Formats: sequence, structure tokens, C-alpha cells
Amino acid sequence: MYAIVRSGGRQHKVAVGDIVEVDKIPTAKVGDTVELSTLLVVDGDAVTSDPWVLDGIKVQAEIVDHHKGVKIDILRYKNKTGYRRRQGHRQQYTAIKVTGIPAAAK
Repeated sequence: MYAIVRSGGRQHKVAVGDIVEVDKIPTAKVGDTVELSTLLVVDGDAVTSDPWVLDGIKVQAEIVDHHKGVKIDILRYKNKTGYRRRQGHRQQYTAIKVTGIPAAAK
């Protein structure tokens, strides 16, 4: 059984026991439980994509860690003008462990 969930404007395919990196959830602390909204639930042969049914299904997950991603170097350069700019960025992530996916009501 797996589900497609939405978090931080992105979609993730999750199953029970998976650890997934999502954009930082600033209000949650390590050990807290969060609910993720579902877009699709696949349970063996049954695929549930009806938005009315999925409104009641929330995937349960536990916060494992807050950390930063790898550094991205952003370089801008224009030839023959002496224009150079260097910028770096490290995205902040939250690692979550999926603890439960409720079954869709038939």
C-alpha cells in the first residue's frame, strides 16, 4: 500500500516506514506527529483518486530530523564587462517517517 501526498508544493510517493525529505516544517519539533494531505491511495488492486473520499484520509508521519541540504553554487558572469556574482544556497529540510496510511472507505 502506498500513497501520493502533497507537502510544500511537491508531491511524494510514500509507504509505511519510508523516511522522506520534505521542505522544512517550522512549527514542528522532532518527535511530533504531522498529517499530510493525500492525492492518491493505492491499496493492492484498488486505486482511490476521488477527492471526496481522499478529504477524510490523512497520512500520519513522525518528525525525525531537521537538517540542511547540499550547497548549491549560483554563479553569474558576463564576458568582457567585469561582471561576476557568486551566491550560495542551502535548502532546509525536515525528515519525516510515515507511520500510517488509513484505508479508503468503500
